[in-house]
Amino acid sequence: MAGTSPPENPVVVAALVENHRRFLAFLERRVGSRAEAEDILQAAFVRGISKSGTVADPGSSVAWFYRLLRNALSDHYRRAGAEARRLVREPDEADAAFEPGLKEEVCACVEGLLPTLKPEYAEMIRRVDLAERPVSEVAAELSITANNAAVRLHRARTALRRQLERSCGTCATHGCLDCGCGDGA
Repeated sequence: MAGTSPPENPVVVAALVENHRRFLAFLERRVGSRAEAEDILQAAFVRGISKSGTVADPGSSVAWFYRLLRNALSDHYRRAGAEARRLVREPDEADAAFEPGLKEEVCACVEGLLPTLKPEYAEMIRRVDLAERPVSEVAAELSITANNAAVRLHRARTALRRQLERSCGTCATHGCLDCGCGDGA
């Protein structure tokens, strides 16, 4: 029947589960972060298990899965590079038209929430967003790649947005105008 996958191969699935720690260590060495490695491995397991019925020799399932992991790493770095290119951009007209007084108020609100973030995230927000420094310059100072810095900045901004929504509620949704979250909220 066209369009259907072969059923899962329990021998292959067992080999994958048995080697979970080895796979995780392999990924962690390459991405430098356990959390990222776990995310990549989880997605690879889903794909690997669904394709386990296509493995001709179950004895070679570990080697087959390492190939799948290498492909997953390539995809991961490709996406990270695209994200970095999107984040590293020139200031646009909206940035230039930002009202200075409003910026100071928003920055004060943000500065107050930075201690609630991971230290490396808070540092990226301070250096790039608040001090308005280029991501590539900050990356060089931190001895990380520009792509890694851009991904870290993206995650920092996401974490900060969540904290703003938690502490400021609806005013975060409306751009922190007439913000009352500093009044004991």
